[in-house]
Amino acid sequence: MSDIRMTAEVRTDYDCEATGMPAERWGEAVFKIGDEELVMEVSVEKDVIVAIMAGEDAVWKGTLTGLKEMLKNAIKPK
Repeated sequence: MSDIRMTAEVRTDYDCEATGMPAERWGEAVFKIGDEELVMEVSVEKDVIVAIMAGEDAVWKGTLTGLKEMLKNAIKPK
């Protein structure tokens, strides 16, 4: 039996909820907005790797630590 290394939850404002979806190595959330897709993928193999894709041309992939640093640096206090 494989180990559950992470779980996923998805919630919407229509009171729809899916919780406790188990994953051993990776999970992905796909949001479709018209003909656009926004995708977030999380891999928990050796390090935690995060990939964010907005269409085919805009992609960021790195570690969870790198994502946190990028977000901290993007938000400047006023």
